Amino acid sequence: MSRFWSQVARDLTPYVPGEQPKIANLIKLNTNENPFPPSPKVLAAIRAELGDDAAGLRLYPDPNADRLKGAIARRHGLTPQQVFVGNGSDEVLAHVFMALLKHDAPILFPDITYSFYPVYCSLYGVDYRTLPLTDDFSIDPDDYCGPRNGGIIFPNPNAPTGRPLALDAIEKILAANPDSLVVIDEAYVDFGGETAIGLVGRHDNLLVVHTFSKSRSLAGLRVGFAVGQPPLIEALERVKNSFNSYPLDRLALAGAAAAMEDEAYFEQCCRAVIATRDTLASRLAGLGFAVIPSAANFIFVRHPQHDAAELAKALRERNIIVRHFKLPRIEQFLRITVGTDDECKALTDALERITG
Repeated sequence: MSRFWSQVARDLTPYVPGEQPKIANLIKLNTNENPFPPSPKVLAAIRAELGDDAAGLRLYPDPNADRLKGAIARRHGLTPQQVFVGNGSDEVLAHVFMALLKHDAPILFPDITYSFYPVYCSLYGVDYRTLPLTDDFSIDPDDYCGPRNGGIIFPNPNAPTGRPLALDAIEKILAANPDSLVVIDEAYVDFGGETAIGLVGRHDNLLVVHTFSKSRSLAGLRVGFAVGQPPLIEALERVKNSFNSYPLDRLALAGAAAAMEDEAYFEQCCRAVIATRDTLASRLAGLGFAVIPSAANFIFVRHPQHDAAELAKALRERNIIVRHFKLPRIEQFLRITVGTDDECKALTDALERITG
């Protein structure tokens, strides 16, 4: 700590990202990256954008990201005016907190959820209140239909549990909160959840946030987007253009647009991840693990006879890393990313030896 720190910096407890270790022959199942490469059309688009001499890199990218917004809009039956893009969904969410969730009443989100939410609240001075998940780690929509609030946000499927919420439950929350923004963070929805994007036209208080990091295999390019009615998007653009007018570089814009346009590859990868997830869940259940039903590209598990921290340590000694959260209610759970079939088999083989 330095005397030059502002009070904001002093008061922050920063978000801790998933570990990115430099270990050879690592089986990395801790940060929910897609086990498959991005669409081949992504690399082709990036090469085309670079050209023979990469001279285009001397120019700023399109600040409005028109091609990418157009691709997203076509994919979801929207207009470009209903689309906002940013440097990963984390930046999109940061702008959401500043532009749309900073009000005179606390925002609401689950007690077990994406741990960046309270960090944003601290950074931007947003009051919040957490509502406990049910005993089976589900979101009860009734909990969000009474309290006065300045907005509501939660992932669907939720993280780190993987449990989805049905669209009729989301509509119930929207109807009960006509004067509050409801933000649905759909980072994992393509692996078995129901997207709420189709509800945007009927609800002016709905914003849906997506990322290219998971189902589009582009965590390394950092692209995210939000969709909502134009007045919501306008607020996000005002904040973005007061912070960084060029959040996405030329290569990210080209690659993300190509990824969005390759529907066949996207669907193929999602189906493969879902099939591997189901096999992994079945194998872990056979080893005595309690497995929370998941609609994401990860599963949330615990073993009744083995401490989660010790399991994570034993796996790490075998060059396999998973995510362990030292938090109330979930300290005995591990979140395991769905990797390739071979990676998941190596994981279950290791756990069989550890628990056997």
